[in-house]
Amino acid sequence: MNKAITDGLVLMPPADQDFGGCIEILKSQSVTMLRYMGETTILPGCYLRVSAKVKAVGGALPSVRIAGWAGAGGGAHVGGLVEAGPAVQLTGYGEVVEISAIIGTGQRNGVDMVWADALYGHLGLDLTGPNGGIVRVDDIIIEDITNVFIRDMLGVVDVRDYGAIGDGVADDAAAFEAADSDAQGREVLISAGTYFLNGNVTFQNQVHFEGTVTMPADKRLIFQKNFDFATYLDAFGDEEEAFRKAYQALLNYTDHESLDLGGRRIGLNGPIDMFAAEGTKTAFAIRRVIRNGQIHANANPAWDDEVVTSQATYSASSATTLTGVINVANIAKGSLVTGNGVGREIYVNDVNIGAQTITISNPLFDAEGTQSFTFTRFKYLLDFSGYDDLSQLILDDIEFQCDGISSGIMLAPQGLTFHLRDCFITKPKDRGITSIGKGCQGMMIDRCQFLSNEQSLPVSERTTLAFNANANDIKIRDNRVVLFEHFCVLSGSGALITGNHWFHGDGQPDGVRKGGIVFTTPNVASTIAGNYIDNNFIEWTNEHDATPALGAQFSFGGLSVTGNIFMNIDVADWFNWIVIKPYGVGHFIHGLSVVGNVFRSINGFIDRIESVDTTYADLDFNRMRNVVFSANSFHGVRDETINPLSVLHEQATADQTWIVDTQPHLPFGGWARTIEACVPDGQVSDVSNAAVYDAPHILPAYSVDKKQFRVIWKVPVKGKVRCCVRMDSPI
Repeated sequence: MNKAITDGLVLMPPADQDFGGCIEILKSQSVTMLRYMGETTILPGCYLRVSAKVKAVGGALPSVRIAGWAGAGGGAHVGGLVEAGPAVQLTGYGEVVEISAIIGTGQRNGVDMVWADALYGHLGLDLTGPNGGIVRVDDIIIEDITNVFIRDMLGVVDVRDYGAIGDGVADDAAAFEAADSDAQGREVLISAGTYFLNGNVTFQNQVHFEGTVTMPADKRLIFQKNFDFATYLDAFGDEEEAFRKAYQALLNYTDHESLDLGGRRIGLNGPIDMFAAEGTKTAFAIRRVIRNGQIHANANPAWDDEVVTSQATYSASSATTLTGVINVANIAKGSLVTGNGVGREIYVNDVNIGAQTITISNPLFDAEGTQSFTFTRFKYLLDFSGYDDLSQLILDDIEFQCDGISSGIMLAPQGLTFHLRDCFITKPKDRGITSIGKGCQGMMIDRCQFLSNEQSLPVSERTTLAFNANANDIKIRDNRVVLFEHFCVLSGSGALITGNHWFHGDGQPDGVRKGGIVFTTPNVASTIAGNYIDNNFIEWTNEHDATPALGAQFSFGGLSVTGNIFMNIDVADWFNWIVIKPYGVGHFIHGLSVVGNVFRSINGFIDRIESVDTTYADLDFNRMRNVVFSANSFHGVRDETINPLSVLHEQATADQTWIVDTQPHLPFGGWARTIEACVPDGQVSDVSNAAVYDAPHILPAYSVDKKQFRVIWKVPVKGKVRCCVRMDSPI
């Protein structure tokens, strides 16, 4: 708005060579005021610059300032406001001096008079200082300069205003830092361009990207206010690089414990080396969370397995080391090791090129000497194997969409309490989650779904599994696992496996079935409770033992199987749900509880629920301890398994020695080893039908197979006895 104070009234002295129209004032008071008496409206967010040109033409030289009167409703004056701008001292006659001041409602830099409560003003100027001077005043101009404050009002600071070039070559890191430092809570604008940052940059204020940035791998970009994947994607313009940089920042900034992917789908053209993405910390043990998104494998040769066959030597005395490894430099850390005498899920934990040795995740059961091993390196969406130790990492509400192209997650060699929760691992090419060492200690997998890429294949042709673990104290809860070769291979102890549903069948008549859960440690100290175990079995081995024959180590024990539903469809009658497979002689069971489960076979009966796989060795049935099979329900099972077993024996003809058979009910074909009780069921009579009250004595483990026991009387008798027999010793 432009207003002339005279509002059309010309008060002009004659022949002024500087002003086309002006007013001449004689200063006669301590403050001589000149005001435009029209009401100049004061609007919120509107900023007015009041200016005038003045010159002294005679008398004493005064000071001049822009001034005004702040008005409220009803003509009232608003007190307590600054109503004058800075004063300018006139220093000579005939010199034109321009004075100005800014009036507005907000306290901003450059505003001289803040009139937050005023509705209008009478604006003009004041003359101060000595009296007697004569001053001429050109038109007073009142103009709207709100545009000057727009950026400040909108809370935006542009990095280009601080020297950023944005050509992708010049280092703009200092300009970024300067803009953020000056923002003071305003948003920093990264305007269009490509900005090279050759240093660490931390934004303490909100950031908005129109342009993008590039940085060396070892430089960090940290957003304190909008720390999320969407901001990093805006910053780098590339999903993979954005994810790497966001993860790098997550581990290098203490004010955020989680990275939100914002529901975004991140396409990867190759594995993400998570250690290389951060690049400085070989160990990290502070809780961090990555959540809420999808990570997807795009078809690319970078996902292809790396396979190396190499000769190496193994000795049980150095149970987790391969020595004399030929071409050791070609073998990748994290490779799956296969060969003669190698158990399942053995991985390369470390490679020492100078010593030509490889550290492996578990011992080999029968590989003494020198042979050729195959080392297969699967490729994973997220690969943490580069760390020495990584603890307390949580992956939450993420779908790992492997699409038959990649595997899912490889853990660090060491670490505690990795936690996967509410996630999907969908169609992994080879593995869902792989532990190559003890990085799975205390691992938790909760409410996740594992969907196989081999669902159309018969069980006999499947090669994938959901996960493995080598360390202790894992918790596997409320997961759903679909049609893998194995659900999991567990080498540690102390597992809690509850509330899961894993099914691994196929449509083949009398189809082959494999272990769903495979324990590779004999003394597992673990619980399997409240699960739905469908078309697979619990397989219990000691294949991760360099000396698998029983020696100083514990034998099979410490397993509780309680309250589960076991089911199968269209399997051969020799199928079993619980299979123990000792890889060396001398082993026995010391502590196995199978209680309160439901066993159900559909479309055909099976013979029994449990067995010993004697491929390498049988169990020592003379040493069985604390084996309980009780309160289970059997449907479609010919021979129920019970221990302790209640046997009712009827002797029709009098005999001094009664031979009582326990077949086929004792677990694992065990011996009739302990007779806890044997009492008559009704009258026991001699040959003359006279009642006999003498108690018999019992001789257990009778016959060649020792599955019978003898009840021996003082005289030949006939009748019935009910006996409680066990295939173990309870103490």
